[in-house]
Amino acid sequence: MRIICLDLEGVLIPEIWISLADITGIEKLKLTTRDIEDYDKLMSFRLKILREKKLKINDILKAVDVLNPFEGAIEFINNLSNNNQVIILSDTFYEISYPLLKKLGNPTIFCHHLLVGNSGEILGYKLRQKNQKKSSVEALKSLNFEVFAAGDSFNDVDMLKSADFGVWFKPPENLVNKYPNFDRAYNYNDLFNFLTNQ
Repeated sequence: MRIICLDLEGVLIPEIWISLADITGIEKLKLTTRDIEDYDKLMSFRLKILREKKLKINDILKAVDVLNPFEGAIEFINNLSNNNQVIILSDTFYEISYPLLKKLGNPTIFCHHLLVGNSGEILGYKLRQKNQKKSSVEALKSLNFEVFAAGDSFNDVDMLKSADFGVWFKPPENLVNKYPNFDRAYNYNDLFNFLTNQ
C-alpha cells in the first residue's frame, strides 16, 4: 500500500503568511520556508512581528478566510485518494489551517500548534515533533508502507529524501539549484503522474 505525503501551503493552498502580509501591509511577513531554511528562525521572526504589531489569532484567521485551494487542488486530492492514502504533512498550525482544510474536504493532516492567550494573542508555538515531516515518513515506512512525497520548500527536503520517491512541485529556482536531484512537476497532471506511475 502506498501513502502519499503532501505539503500544504504552496502545493494545495496559497501561503497563509503571505495573505496576512497582503492584508496588513507588513511586507516582512511574506518570507516563507522558500526563503529561510531554518524554520525556528522563521517562526521567531514572525512571532516578533506579531507582538510588535499587536496582531492576534483573529487577524490571521481573517487572512485565511479569503484564501481558497489552488485551482484543481480538490480534484487532484480526490483523484489521488482513489487508489492511495493521502496525508498532509505541514509546518502550519491546526489553529489557523482548519478553515482551508475544510475547503479541501478535511484530509488528514499532521502539523503543529500555536499557543494562543486568553485575549487571542499569539504566545508562541509548539512543534508536534522536531522535523516532523521526515519523522512521519520514516514512521510510515517502518509500518511497511511505500511512501511518496511532494513539497515545494526547504522544510520539505528531508521529507523528500526520506520517502521512497520525492518530487518538487513548482519549486523556486534557488531550491532547484541547491537540490537538483528530485524530479519536478509544474502542474497537477504531471504531479499526479509522478506520484502514481512509479
